[in-house]
Amino acid sequence: MDSTLSLLLFRQIASLFLMVGAGFLIVKLKILSARDSRVLSLLCIYIVVPCVIVNSFQLELTDSVRSNFLLAVGAALLAHVVILLAGFGLKAMKLDAVGRGSVMYSNSGNLVIPLVSALLGPEWVVYSSAYMCVQLVFMWTHGNALLSGQTKPQWKKIITNCNIIAIIIGLVLMLLRVRLPTVLTTAMDSLGGMLGPMSMLLVGMLLAEADLKAIFTHRETWLIALLKMFAVPLLVLAVFKLTGIAGLAAEGRTVLYVSFLATAAPTATMITQLSQLYHNRPDYASAINVMTTLSCIITMPLMTEVYMRVM
Repeated sequence: MDSTLSLLLFRQIASLFLMVGAGFLIVKLKILSARDSRVLSLLCIYIVVPCVIVNSFQLELTDSVRSNFLLAVGAALLAHVVILLAGFGLKAMKLDAVGRGSVMYSNSGNLVIPLVSALLGPEWVVYSSAYMCVQLVFMWTHGNALLSGQTKPQWKKIITNCNIIAIIIGLVLMLLRVRLPTVLTTAMDSLGGMLGPMSMLLVGMLLAEADLKAIFTHRETWLIALLKMFAVPLLVLAVFKLTGIAGLAAEGRTVLYVSFLATAAPTATMITQLSQLYHNRPDYASAINVMTTLSCIITMPLMTEVYMRVM
């Protein structure tokens, strides 16, 4: 990795945002409605993302891959512990549950996976899966309790989540050194290539019916976007640097970058979905999601440049 990665990331995000524009236009031109984005969302959740995850585990289980994966899991756990501790500071700032959840949880799947694949190669997506797996556990325990006010963990939601199932299947296949038939991996690879475009079309379709004026004039939304897109990734980066965990694997610096990129991603769409489920300020959650998503074209390349210089 070198300092040109931030420029490559900017170009990749910019190309994805052109797809956002296409989704925006098809709604504004009344070809489709924002409600039709649900179909794309379901396709991404139940077909495209699982294909990407399972295919990413079709690696030869070398000592390097094993140590890199364990580091990715450890880095994801460390990042989430740091973020949870930072949550006490967010509470002291008098941010409500939606605000705190929006700062703490990232879109580590639909956005980060295609970016990692494009920037580093598809073989690095497996380390994105490690972060996503850890986040899903935290999301359905801490995140769900935060937004619902209920303390009972949603273990069934964790175990039956299609992404968790895909990760388990992929991990078992890798550990047993089972290689899927070429015709199947080719099909999954083609479906996985749709993740970036479909996710961005979905975002554009939702943006077409959002009240952008209200979003950009809400002061607290700006504060949360600054905390999510700058403060959190910088805090995690500082901990990564101080602990020196990059030295635990031969390619530790790149593995940690994958986890760092996930922390620097926009707010998780799951926060909006949980806010809708529990009637906890869903419009506010949606506004934060829009703000952080629009800002990531600038903030994620900037955070990447900082990472390159610090690590």
